[in-house]
Amino acid sequence: MTKAIKLLTALPQAQRERLMELAKEVSFAEDTRIFEAGGTADRFWVIRSGAVHLDQQVTSRQRVTVATLGAGDLLGWSWLFPPYQWDFGSVAFSNVRAYEFDGPSVLALCVEDPLLGLSLVRSVAEILAHRLETTRGKLMDQYAMGRRSPL
Repeated sequence: MTKAIKLLTALPQAQRERLMELAKEVSFAEDTRIFEAGGTADRFWVIRSGAVHLDQQVTSRQRVTVATLGAGDLLGWSWLFPPYQWDFGSVAFSNVRAYEFDGPSVLALCVEDPLLGLSLVRSVAEILAHRLETTRGKLMDQYAMGRRSPL
């Protein structure tokens, strides 16, 4: 299984400092919807404190939490890949403080500093791989619990 990494600590110090020049401190009150699946993904956050649920709409009335993120975690990766739309929704599970980054500004920085761009993409890819493995494990557990008879 891949190891969970934190975006800011995964970047070399010089690259982290350049990225942090673009950071804006923001906060979200508990139960605030941060973004909705299908919306325009033009920013991302690194959570400083609190917790955020990623959710998926499964029926017109029901959302399922697919992941919970906390301090140090990357919130939002769809800003990095066309069509720049959120795949999931997110809601503050508690009061949240975060660093917010403007996606187009970060992409421009990545063009200006290709080593930073490579480090950032590799770090985001590691984070996504870890989340995929975690989600796959949860699905397998749910499937195993739901099976009533052997194959």
